[in-house]
Amino acid sequence: MYRRLRDLREDNDISQEKISKYLYCSQSSYSRIESGKQDIPSKMLIQLADLYDVSTDYLLNRTNHKKIIYTSLAI
Repeated sequence: MYRRLRDLREDNDISQEKISKYLYCSQSSYSRIESGKQDIPSKMLIQLADLYDVSTDYLLNRTNHKKIIYTSLAI
């Protein structure tokens, strides 16, 4: 997950400082999140998913699909 956060940030040419301001946290706190030294709060996870226009599952490495794919479930 942490690698994916860094890759998305770098692909969008955004600094850790700008991300930390967007998330209302310190740059050092975001750096610890991105390096895996600190868990990411769910609120921040949702904010980042919204910012990058990806699903939280994508950020959490639960899927390689950036967008949510809806399928019907046979129950």
